Amino acid sequence: MGDESSSRPGAARRLDLDPESVGTGLAQLVLTLIELIRELMERQAIARLDDGDLTDQEVEELGATLQALDANMNELVEKFGITREDLNLDLGPLGKLL
Repeated sequence: MGDESSSRPGAARRLDLDPESVGTGLAQLVLTLIELIRELMERQAIARLDDGDLTDQEVEELGATLQALDANMNELVEKFGITREDLNLDLGPLGKLL
């Protein structure tokens, strides 16, 4: 008798409890949140630039900070063996997250 649950629609699927894949999944979720916050910060910075609210020194510091954060994100996704595209979750009818 085979595994009947795999042939029935809507049947419960087994969880993948492999520690490495769970760790990678958790890292992907955390990095997705960080990427979302990074993109929101970048948009806010662009809005402030457009409004002329920043001094030349602040513009320079902001640019350096955003570049450093982007470089750190590249290092982290590489370390966990995922890509930046993997961070763009599909939210179904709402579309992509990022």
